[in-house]
Amino acid sequence: MWNEFKSNLISAKIFLPEFLIFDAVFISIFAYVIEHPSGKILLIVAIIIISLLFLNLIGAKRLRELEEIKRIISNIRNNSYNAAEEIQLSNNLQGMQEEIKGMFIKARNDVDYLKRLERIRSEFLGNVSHELRTPIFSIQGYIETLLNGAISDQKVNKNFLAKANQHTINLNNLLNDLIDISMIESGEMRMSFRYFNVKEYLENTLTEMKPLADEKNIHLILEPVREKLQLFGDRNKLKQVFVNLLTNAIKYTEAGTVTVIVQEEDDFGKIIIRDTGIGIPPEDIPRIFERFFRVDKARSRSVGGTGLGLAIVKHIVEAHGSKVEVKSEPGKGSEFSFRLKK
Repeated sequence: MWNEFKSNLISAKIFLPEFLIFDAVFISIFAYVIEHPSGKILLIVAIIIISLLFLNLIGAKRLRELEEIKRIISNIRNNSYNAAEEIQLSNNLQGMQEEIKGMFIKARNDVDYLKRLERIRSEFLGNVSHELRTPIFSIQGYIETLLNGAISDQKVNKNFLAKANQHTINLNNLLNDLIDISMIESGEMRMSFRYFNVKEYLENTLTEMKPLADEKNIHLILEPVREKLQLFGDRNKLKQVFVNLLTNAIKYTEAGTVTVIVQEEDDFGKIIIRDTGIGIPPEDIPRIFERFFRVDKARSRSVGGTGLGLAIVKHIVEAHGSKVEVKSEPGKGSEFSFRLKK
């Protein structure tokens, strides 16, 4: 009993200065009214006892509230809650309850985010290892075959050297894309925004892409663009966007056209790259911008590519304050679009 009373008083000691001031004022007033000395002494004793009893009650209540808070925090630490709604405090602690719920939600989100980052990191390392291993093993195989005697066979040696060279090109492209994605995601990518003539820019880009399209008899079309239309962006970084999108459009189109359209809006120019290719299944569209994600892995490897192109496109377009929009229908083609400021 005494230990409990003592604990309550210790808990309530933060209110002691206020009680002492109140007692002093109270005693001074009644001491002035009561003239008899013994009455004054009894008054002082009574006020002290009443104050101690009040401090005991306040201390007990404070201890209960602190224990309640400690219990909730302990449960959070021990992962006893599955949702913030399970956290319940008494009516006097409703403000504290909302703050603890907010802390719980943030902590849960932080943990989920770290787990997701760890999973992405593991997947990324696994994908990189696989993507590097494929060309390296192929190059190694061709070289070993040549060293074992095939180098003297004119029907084989040039063919093997050409294939080994192509794998070194693919390996170099992969490493360049890995460097790009690393710089983008670490915030080291430097942007140089300027106005540029979009008609001239797209004409030059399509001229560079024409040989790749001609190999597959794909028609590259640039729909009419206003002569003096200026858009705002980083020309060099946007070149990566156009090359990646046009390359994909050509690779995954067996016959037909790849069309580039610029639609003028009030404050933006909407750029559309549309093809008549194989299209993308609806369930895969949300994932196509993930690093190394391939809709058809066998086909993707046969046509080349690093699996990082669309991830780079997404980051560069977002750095321009825009977003890549995708429309696609299997067997009919795909459309990628984004906006640039006028």
